[in-house]
Amino acid sequence: MKHKLVPVAAALLTALASANVAAESGTDVITDGWEVHGYGSMNYRMVEGETVDTEYGKPDYKTAGTHGRSTNQVEFVVKKHTEHQNGVWSDFVVRSEFGNGNSYAMSSSGSQKDNTTAQFEVKETFVEIGGISYLGEDTSIWAGQRYFNRAAGLLSGEFWKQSSGVGAGLQTKLAGNTAGLAVVTADPDAGKAKQDDERTSLTSVDLYYYGVKALGGSFDFDLKVMSQANKGSDSDSGIGAAITYNRDYYGLDGWTQTAIAYGEGVAQNRGVNFGGWSNGNDDAQSIFLTSYGVLNISDNWQMGSELTYFAALDQLFGADDLKRYIAAVRPSYKVNDNLRLEMTASYGHEEGKEGYWKRTGDSVESDIINVELASAITVNADYFGRPQIKPYVSYIKADDEASAGIIGIKNGDDEVVVGVHTEIWF
Repeated sequence: MKHKLVPVAAALLTALASANVAAESGTDVITDGWEVHGYGSMNYRMVEGETVDTEYGKPDYKTAGTHGRSTNQVEFVVKKHTEHQNGVWSDFVVRSEFGNGNSYAMSSSGSQKDNTTAQFEVKETFVEIGGISYLGEDTSIWAGQRYFNRAAGLLSGEFWKQSSGVGAGLQTKLAGNTAGLAVVTADPDAGKAKQDDERTSLTSVDLYYYGVKALGGSFDFDLKVMSQANKGSDSDSGIGAAITYNRDYYGLDGWTQTAIAYGEGVAQNRGVNFGGWSNGNDDAQSIFLTSYGVLNISDNWQMGSELTYFAALDQLFGADDLKRYIAAVRPSYKVNDNLRLEMTASYGHEEGKEGYWKRTGDSVESDIINVELASAITVNADYFGRPQIKPYVSYIKADDEASAGIIGIKNGDDEVVVGVHTEIWF
């Protein structure tokens, strides 16, 4: 005969199990943590005993040496990541920055931003949520202020692709590849216009599809449809597109990114480079080609290279027939685990129709040569080993004094820069 307490015990166990299931709700947090990442660039550089503000035309593809303007640029990225019992995850990301643009050597009483105006900047602040059942485990949504899908030339350092502003987007997997849609807005007159002024807000609708495997590598496709409010008689719209090919170093050991981009109207700036700087007119139309990467020659030798061409098909930045191109190489020799020697050599060219930006005579066409020698003291002597402290000597020569003045050389047609560049990312 069964004991009368058996059914009672069974019921109690069932109730406890049900309570335990309820306690382990799908929304319960199973992972909750913080990550801190960052970047620092400290550039001590002198020309005949004087600090300088010029970048020697580097943003315009004229040189490829260590010519960043900022003496102290610091970024911190803080991310709070959570994961839940039901598979849903979220990220809250904040990126802060100061010092970008300041070229003075500051004492403890000085500002670190925009030379004399102190400012702490929040570059990104957004939330991304993924793993929601009704969207699918490979789908995430985000909203806030951010810049994403960025790509920059290896030696020029210029971001030719990005979307920078406030908006929202969705990213998922299609046929095993990454696909996304985003809407991003940026105000070029932020902080300048009065409160009741009409805003010339820029908006980009981004479509992208990344990771398509073909031809021994993978392809990324970008399409951006841009518009601008209250533009008046100038162009208030534009379209940009780019194809990026990722593979080894042209059949050798290493890696390369090769891209072609087209832009018109508001998207004239390399087609897929969107932010508060975007603008254009009805005649603005450009083509952009770039290829850069790192070749692993041997256990000790590596070489970075970049070829970039950026030109107007009609007008570019208001200039008829504007053309810019650069060819640059940076061979690097690993002496030991903590010392790397490198040399940078670049040739940059710019030209346009007579009178562009009021230029005449010798200033219509310019040729710039840059040669730099450096010794990187680092914890890891790989090409991208960081942190590093890099003493360098950089020689810049223009084809004439008119071209030299355009890139910031004060006396004659050449200049020698002596400096120490310190860099870390983590």
